[in-house]
Amino acid sequence: MACEATAYARAGLVGNPSDGYFGKTISVILRNFAAKVTIYESPEIEIVPSFQDRMKYASMSELVRDVENNGYYGGLRLMKGAVRKFFDYCVLHQVALPERNFSIRYRSTIPRRLGLAGSSALVTAAMRCLMEFYEVEIPKEILPNLILGVETEELGIAAGLQDRVIQVYEGVVFMDFSREIMDAQGYGNYEPLDPGLLPPLFVAYRMDLGQGSEVIHQTVRER
Repeated sequence: MACEATAYARAGLVGNPSDGYFGKTISVILRNFAAKVTIYESPEIEIVPSFQDRMKYASMSELVRDVENNGYYGGLRLMKGAVRKFFDYCVLHQVALPERNFSIRYRSTIPRRLGLAGSSALVTAAMRCLMEFYEVEIPKEILPNLILGVETEELGIAAGLQDRVIQVYEGVVFMDFSREIMDAQGYGNYEPLDPGLLPPLFVAYRMDLGQGSEVIHQTVRER
């Protein structure tokens, strides 16, 4: 058995980063860039490193360029965190998983370290693949919380729900994270909007200004 899942980049249009502070946001999916995860049955659990997690370089300058473009942390930890969180969810909800192992491969065209939600896209695609591979249904409104937990709880990365919500729901989504709503149901109110209502949008970025989102978000609360 084999399956593949895709999650797209996103842009926050309004409200970022108030999703972490009981605010409201609107986000849009960018289908120009995508993360893809493939799972296929194998004798053992194996995470196959992607090109961004390579450990061999032709020279030190090539290694330095790779670090500048991709940072020190690639997708391996995201895959491990996704598998761990999926397993924990199944144990908590007493979901019996079939006795079969898998190999997982991942790749992404989302520009790294530029705020386009490349990390959460990899986790989202991995979760979708695991759900299909093991035939597990996770409620759509709960799935973003699970994906967020991979980074905040497993990896200690500061982040909010916005990226995960838009990558699960896709299209254009208005999100209300008001304290009363979050306390009552554990997730926000998510309302899909008509993409035709948007004006023409352009996304501009510079690869040489890339910086890990954890660097920016880690100090948001203090600021």
